[in-house]
Amino acid sequence: MNLNPHRLYGILSVACGAGYGWLYYSTISHHGASNLHSFEVCLFKAATGLPCPSCGSTRAVLALMAGNAHEALLLNPFGFVIAIVMLLAPVWICYDLLSKETTLFDFYCCLETWVRKPTIAFPLVLLVIINWIWNISKGL
Repeated sequence: MNLNPHRLYGILSVACGAGYGWLYYSTISHHGASNLHSFEVCLFKAATGLPCPSCGSTRAVLALMAGNAHEALLLNPFGFVIAIVMLLAPVWICYDLLSKETTLFDFYCCLETWVRKPTIAFPLVLLVIINWIWNISKGL
C-alpha cells in the first residue's frame, strides 16, 4: 500500500472514530464492562468457536475507563495498547494538522521499520500467540 501522511491520518481517524463509537455503543447498550461477558461480536470466534488474540479488548478498554487496570490486564493486555492509541492518535493528528507537520507519520515509518526487524518481529508474534493461547485457556 502506498501510504502517505493523509492516508495514515485518515485510517487512524476512522479507526479511532469507530472505536469510540463502539465503546459508546457497548457502554450504553450493555451497561458497562460487567455485563459485556455475554455479548460477543468476534467474527473469528463466531466462525471457529475459538477466541481470537484480541478477544476481550473492548472489555479491557472499558475496564480501563472504569479505572480497573488489573481487570483490564486479565481480560486482554492488548486493551492497554488500544487505549493508548485511541487517546494519543487524535491529539497527535490534530497537532500535525495544525502545525502542518508530519511527526506522527514519521514516527509510524520509524516504528514500522523497527518492527520489521526479525529480532523484534519474532518476539512480538510470539507474544500475540501467547496471548491467543491465554485467551483460549481463559475461555473468552
